[in-house]
Amino acid sequence: MSESRLAAISIPTGTPAAIACVLRDGPRATNFIPLTGGTFTMGSLARPDEQPIHEATVGPFAVAFAPVSNAEFAHFIEATGHEPPRFWDDERFNAPAQPVVGVSWFDANDYCAWLSELLARPCRLPTEAEREFAARGGLEGALYPWGDEPWTDGTLALGAKGTDRPLVTGSRPHNGYGLYHMGENVHEWCSGWYDPTGYAGIPLDPTDPDAAPRRASRGGSWRHHVKVTRIAARSALAPGARYNDYGMRVYAGLR
Repeated sequence: MSESRLAAISIPTGTPAAIACVLRDGPRATNFIPLTGGTFTMGSLARPDEQPIHEATVGPFAVAFAPVSNAEFAHFIEATGHEPPRFWDDERFNAPAQPVVGVSWFDANDYCAWLSELLARPCRLPTEAEREFAARGGLEGALYPWGDEPWTDGTLALGAKGTDRPLVTGSRPHNGYGLYHMGENVHEWCSGWYDPTGYAGIPLDPTDPDAAPRRASRGGSWRHHVKVTRIAARSALAPGARYNDYGMRVYAGLR
């Protein structure tokens, strides 16, 4: 996405104001929702890697309204000379208002480091506990960020009846905390390693580069047959991989 393409950004009709602002003004306008944190029930019995169900506590943190868009990532590329994402020139994935995809875990961390300097505020990827707490949106016990029934309508219809590319940000309703796309659209990288045995063992050191083969991620995917995911569902990928359904969302501490 060149500078000329950045200058010609068209904001889709109906885009929420908080998202339209960052699409128009760039990453300096990144909007965060502050969350006070707390204790919640984490995990489920649906899959072995989501067990055991346990009480988890997260401190206060802030979450961006939506995943990082192509428009935002373009500013990062132009400012740093960073390598573009894998699908940067594919028209299915490079609309300015779509979430950026094809970013590795390393790319996501590079963006957070750059944004930290730009905003003079430490930015980062979330822990899995923070991501699950944020996705819940205050709905204790719900299966999805919006309730207990999966969305299977329109662009999120099953399989080929649904979308064949990521949705533009803000095009589906937000959760109880005002966060968009917490259960659908693209997977979002988390900071820690993925442990397929679940939560019973000693937590893997997220700073150890050799602790495990995959980094954790959360969220649904436009590419899957079922395009939404449960709040507690986990996913993972090798940190250097760049898939067309993997993006990122920025988290930060409270000011």
